[in-house]
Amino acid sequence: MKLAKNYPSTMGRNSMPLVFTALGLFLLGGCGDAEKEKVPVVSVQTTPAQRGPISQIIAADAVVYPLEQATIAPKITSTVKHFLVQRGSRVKKGQLLAELENKDLEAAAQASKGDFQQADATYKTTVGASLPQQIQRAELDAATAKSAFDAQQKVYDSRKTLFQQGAIPRRDLDLAEVAFLQARSQNEQAQKQLADLQRLGKEEALRAAQGSRLSAEGHMLGAEAQLSYSRITSPIDGVVTDRPLYEGDLANANQPILTVMNTSRLIAKAHIPQSEAAILKVGNAAELKVPGLDEPIKGRVSLVSPALDPGSTTIEVWVEASKPDPALRPGMSLELSMTAKTVKDAIVVPTAAVFKNAEGADYVLLAGSDQKAHQKTVRLGIRNSDLTQIAGGINPGDPVVTTGGYAVPDGTQIKIEKPGADEKEAANKDEKDAGKGGEKDDKAAEAKKPDKPKEKAAPPKNAAPEGKE
Repeated sequence: MKLAKNYPSTMGRNSMPLVFTALGLFLLGGCGDAEKEKVPVVSVQTTPAQRGPISQIIAADAVVYPLEQATIAPKITSTVKHFLVQRGSRVKKGQLLAELENKDLEAAAQASKGDFQQADATYKTTVGASLPQQIQRAELDAATAKSAFDAQQKVYDSRKTLFQQGAIPRRDLDLAEVAFLQARSQNEQAQKQLADLQRLGKEEALRAAQGSRLSAEGHMLGAEAQLSYSRITSPIDGVVTDRPLYEGDLANANQPILTVMNTSRLIAKAHIPQSEAAILKVGNAAELKVPGLDEPIKGRVSLVSPALDPGSTTIEVWVEASKPDPALRPGMSLELSMTAKTVKDAIVVPTAAVFKNAEGADYVLLAGSDQKAHQKTVRLGIRNSDLTQIAGGINPGDPVVTTGGYAVPDGTQIKIEKPGADEKEAANKDEKDAGKGGEKDDKAAEAKKPDKPKEKAAPPKNAAPEGKE
């Protein structure tokens, strides 16, 4: 009887863990089913892929330079006598800008000029008078010598005949022979002198006179050049932007004393990577964005360097402003935007809608009719900060996820929201409320205005004055 009484209590204590275990499994099973039924939904915004123009924009930092600039330095060392321009002065090509001390140079130029004039006169005299007279005198001497030789030869021949006949003594023949030989020698010398003067003397005399003239002329030109170096002129049209010296300062040779810039044509120089420069061409449209200006300045690419900069392995590109703008100044830093190429009919999507997967491939998320996001690998074309060209992979009109698609797996359940619809409606409502509120405020302000004081009626003639009855 004692055993039978304790049996049920023993069974109760052993069955309690089983009951709790079953209850826990039941609860866990119920929670698992609930979690399986709960599917994550991502709210996204979409826009259809569209056809339209897109441009390849290359941006770079640049510095403004003048297209023409002259750093003027004297070729001689001398004291600055006076300046004729200041900073900011506009000058023309060839205009005198400054003058150095040059009295010694003027004296040297005058002396060399006198030497040249003397040499020139000698040359003209030689050509026009001296040489012809020498030739004429030589011809006359030659003719006289020839006549004397002929006469002496006849006398010698006559006396030789008479001597042979025994009519004259030997002494007379010998005297005639001596006179004949002297006349022949004088004739040969006169003829040779005439021939030499005609053949070589005339040419050499002219050359000697011409050489003296050229030498004197060279000295004169050199002295005039030294004098001209003391007068500093502008090689270009422009404006004076630098003048480091003052009157009385010593100007050293080959040291700049003036800088002239032609600010009517300014260029912006930028160094860009060779991969971007490869698609740029001279004539491409560009914009110069100057800090502080709301509107950019229009320009065009005027130069794409044919060689790389060895220091930075970049390519120098020049952009010239289409019209002079007072906001542009040499030395200014600005930003360039150059349009490398344009595709007029391209499939474009917002740049924010393009992603890269783990393999590095580009893809977009398309909103399917099954309310799921589907990854679509695409091939890109032109890309800029706002839009990206899709060269292959999707068609125009395909709904592309633009907001909320980052790191969303393929096949994720999505909920498409209208982009900015609620915000736009709320903004319109706020504007209306603000307008109504303004009207109410105006009315309230009008109501709160104090009434205009009423004009006091004139008292009747028989009425007593104020304060008196």
